[in-house]
Parts: sequence; structure tokens; C-alpha cells
Amino acid sequence: MRSGGVHHVDLVVSSIERSLPFYRELLGPLGWHGISEVEGERGETIWYLLGHDTQIGLREAQSDTRHDRYSVGFHHLAFEAPSRAVVDERAAWLRTAGAEIESEPQTYTYEPGYYAVFFFDPDGMKLEIVHVPALAA
Repeated sequence: MRSGGVHHVDLVVSSIERSLPFYRELLGPLGWHGISEVEGERGETIWYLLGHDTQIGLREAQSDTRHDRYSVGFHHLAFEAPSRAVVDERAAWLRTAGAEIESEPQTYTYEPGYYAVFFFDPDGMKLEIVHVPALAA
């Protein structure tokens, strides 16, 4: 029996037409292949992007309330990359896609070898792509 992992995270976005292609193109090179559709509790469609052991669900917003990442709730979501080169490549893709980058790829002191880029999705949710050598081993 598996335990301890995160099975899925659902994100609410303002436009599926804008966000679904963004996330598919962002995450494809990180091994997120496949997509499934599920009906949500309010009848809405949830599109799940399929990762290694985790899924990211995207559903369209049903209210106009904007989230503040410093209020209770979601702050940011980090995706693991297999190498520093992939972090750099995804940062280059983000620039080409016109995404807002909060901080360019660099080494952080969070733990040895922590190398990441921080950026925002089309709705302003903070995301990260990170490589940590100990995780990749």
C-alpha cells in the first residue's frame, strides 16, 4: 500500500482555453503526459494532467474572487525537474510564452544544490520548477 505521496492538486483558473495549453506545454517536457476529464462536484469538467505519481487538475472558476497567496490557502506549487538544464530550458520556454518570471533560474540555500525558477501562470498563481540533485538520484 502506497502512502505519503500527493495524489493530485486541483487549481482553479479563469480560462481553460488559456490555461490548459499553458500547463500542457509547460509540463510535457517534465514527463507530464496524458490527460483525463472528470466531472466535478458542481458538474464542471476537470482536466487532469497526468504526472509520474501525481495529477494536476484544472477547472474553470465559478466566482470572481481572486486569491491572495499570503492569505490562508495556496502559496505556490513546485514541479521537479530532472536536471538544471531542464530548469533553464523551461525558463527559456516561459520567456518565449510571455510568462512573468519572478526570479530567473538560480541556486537557493533551501538545501544543497537547490536550483529553481519562480514564475506565474496566466492567472498569476506562483509556480516553481526545481532541480535538487538528491531528489534526482
